[in-house]
Amino acid sequence: MGDIEKIAIFQNKEIRKQLYGGEWWFVINDVIGALTDSDNPSQYLRNLRNRDEELSKFFEPVEKGVVQIEPPLALPFDTSGGRQRLLSWNTEGIFRLIQSIPSRKAEPFKRWLARVGYERIQEIENPELAQKRMKAIYKAKGYDEAWIERRVRGIAIRNELTDEWEKRGVTEKQDFAILTAEISRATFGITPGEYKKLKGLKRENLRDHMNDLELLFTQLGEAATTEIARTDDVAGMTGNRDAAKRGGAVAGTARKQLEGETGRKVVSNDNYLPKSDKKRIDK
Repeated sequence: MGDIEKIAIFQNKEIRKQLYGGEWWFVINDVIGALTDSDNPSQYLRNLRNRDEELSKFFEPVEKGVVQIEPPLALPFDTSGGRQRLLSWNTEGIFRLIQSIPSRKAEPFKRWLARVGYERIQEIENPELAQKRMKAIYKAKGYDEAWIERRVRGIAIRNELTDEWEKRGVTEKQDFAILTAEISRATFGITPGEYKKLKGLKRENLRDHMNDLELLFTQLGEAATTEIARTDDVAGMTGNRDAAKRGGAVAGTARKQLEGETGRKVVSNDNYLPKSDKKRIDK
């Protein structure tokens, strides 16, 4: 199961990637589209395999040891049509694919690919580097230091919660989404999907568009859920769903109290920065 899913950018082209088995796997059709500008990457790949028999062998079931690199895998990704399995290949495999694609972008892409892989190795050895890079990206997009620190802290709280869910028998991403929706509903009165519609978002990351208070109550709901799950030693979807509702209710009660004191709603259709100023940062 992939534990991190992101979108990388190569010359203004989006390339979906997923951390699987400790290394990055890239969506093959995205790579072909970036290198060739083809309107039909799937057909381009079929034609490529017909021309290159050695390359085609990697796409066929073979006994372990016949090939020197991992064959492509169909990994699950979020798409406009829902969760779908997309043919993906690791860094070494993508290098092999590039050899068969005549493109003036091949060499720049190889350098980009090597850098992406190297950065991941650095981050595994020194997690602080990942945090520094993330902060630098947010700062370049116009966020102030206080918001960045809160966002980074929120990511840590979120990771702690998802780790706890996995320990307690919740492993499917769709179940993570259900539990997250329960926390959000109890905290804000709306689900993340409804929240995104309120803010006029589509593919953008909702939390990248939250203000300080929205982030604060999101963190409180998730931290409370983690604490309740541990205290009650819950297990499975039923137990974790109850903990999610209760944890979200803790934050929801605090939100309503603040709104009563200030006379202002916490949930807002405003965005922290104009949407056009930012690209998606997945965490």
